Amino acid sequence: MRASRLFIAGAAVVLGLALLAGAAGAQTAAPTRDDIVGKLNHFEEAAEVDLPALKQQVMERAKTRIKNDPGPVNRPLIAPDLAKLPTFSAQIQFDADTPIIQPASYQTVGRIADALVHSSLLPYTFLIVGHVESNSKTREANAILSQRRADAIRDVLVNTFKISTKRLHPIGLGEEQFLDRAKPTAAVNGQLQILTYAKVPEDAPARPAAAPAPAAKKPAKKR
Repeated sequence: MRASRLFIAGAAVVLGLALLAGAAGAQTAAPTRDDIVGKLNHFEEAAEVDLPALKQQVMERAKTRIKNDPGPVNRPLIAPDLAKLPTFSAQIQFDADTPIIQPASYQTVGRIADALVHSSLLPYTFLIVGHVESNSKTREANAILSQRRADAIRDVLVNTFKISTKRLHPIGLGEEQFLDRAKPTAAVNGQLQILTYAKVPEDAPARPAAAPAPAAKKPAKKR
């Protein structure tokens, strides 16, 4: 009887661990292409965002020491209009304090690339928005890091997956636009976001232009 109880207890522990492992695996599984397309393909209108000006505002606000700064929890969003755009958020893993993408996130970046060449998304351009959670670094350092990470994702999408650079606009918001303002140090505030930004300009092809075929050589004239 005692052996039977021990066996049942042991089986319950094994089953519990298996369920926990399965749940953890489900949480870390890479999104599918269709998951990403579903988040991004309901564009209605472009947000009125001046990207060069926004980059400058991020750096200026991150460097400024304001006596009456309300703190991370109450800090106003620097670009609230971005919330109106279709958004896909991803927990891309980078090496600490660097823009180097960890191998665990390669599949997610590949799925993003697959989504961006889906027929329903080809007519659009996208923002790649970097964020950094509140930590021991300065806000200025985190603003710079978030921009470098957004640039790194853009570079992989362009150089590895051949997405047209004209469709991608990286911007780092650092600590100036928390995704969870109630918990500034939460990991969610370090997520990277892809936002459907605008229609592709008519003079900018959605796909990289194919290299022109070499001109055929004319046969030499007989003398």
